[in-house]
Amino acid sequence: MTQQPRSTASTTTPVQDQDTRAPSATAAPSPPLAEPRPLAERRVWPRTFHDRLTAPLPGLKAFARFAREGAVRPGPEGLADIPRLPYAPGPPPRVDARTVAVTWVGHASWVVSIGGLTVLTDPVWSRRIIGTPARITPVGVAWNDLPRVDAVVISHNHYDHLDAPTLRRLPRDTPVFVPAGLGRWFHRRRFTRVTELDWWEGALLDGVRFDFVPAHHWSKRSLTDTCRTLWGGWVLTGPDGRCVYFAGDTGYGHWFSRIGRRHPGIDLALLPIGAYDPRWWLSDVHCDPEEAVRAARDLGARRMAPMHWGTFVLSAEPVMEPLTRVRAAWERAGLPREDLWDLPVGGSRVLDDE
Repeated sequence: MTQQPRSTASTTTPVQDQDTRAPSATAAPSPPLAEPRPLAERRVWPRTFHDRLTAPLPGLKAFARFAREGAVRPGPEGLADIPRLPYAPGPPPRVDARTVAVTWVGHASWVVSIGGLTVLTDPVWSRRIIGTPARITPVGVAWNDLPRVDAVVISHNHYDHLDAPTLRRLPRDTPVFVPAGLGRWFHRRRFTRVTELDWWEGALLDGVRFDFVPAHHWSKRSLTDTCRTLWGGWVLTGPDGRCVYFAGDTGYGHWFSRIGRRHPGIDLALLPIGAYDPRWWLSDVHCDPEEAVRAARDLGARRMAPMHWGTFVLSAEPVMEPLTRVRAAWERAGLPREDLWDLPVGGSRVLDDE
């Protein structure tokens, strides 16, 4: 559960290239992308993915410090701006197969239209998740307003990203793309088209490529399953080459530049900007707004859409602070204002042809 921060994220794989310059949109993938894996294949995975952590999980000293001084919720002043949170509910735009569009449902849940498919990311339509107060903004898209869902991608197994009540609403033959080791969870719930991928692996569905990429995070869903399943983000690439990067949940680090080199010319990066305070406790697993802008530049992404804020109260920063800080960081970086897609919950944008 994200509200119980744990330092984490990526692998023990050595970093082969420390050059952090943004990749060119015309560059070839470096190294080349792997051949697509078969859909819904059954695979055997390690019992643990602890070796993928970028930072160690917090020990007793960290928990003792958190017990002494940690605040997990903002005070009354930090919650006072809840009525000002941007909220504009509506159905996703109806687009053709040549159009890329995104709609922010709230938190890390998006409706992505790409290559003629409708893809949900980390779908959470529940009002409440375990261990967290009820959402402070309603869901931005009514379930009945969704088009047919062609696929779902899951970043990791924390409750605010893997929501069983929402997933129960889906037909069991919906294609689902999940991190290594998480397939068992879906098979127990009778999903029949579950594709598990390791970092840097991909699969094709109706001409759209789904690539699973690293993140600086961790996984846990019960007392006994810490890091038993992998975590990461997804790059969705349409038949025309346009692509959307969904970061899932992540801290800042070296993976962004490597993802950008593997996937040059990312058209839109969906990046988390919230749940970052106290910083000493959460920096390894959650980007703050300034780091998210830096990550977008490392990726070489043409546009950025902030997420993972203004929906659930998971940490101590004031509820409106992520938005004001990301806007300021974007301006300081000298980036075009129109390329920051700071959508309201329920808001949509269509990617223009270029």
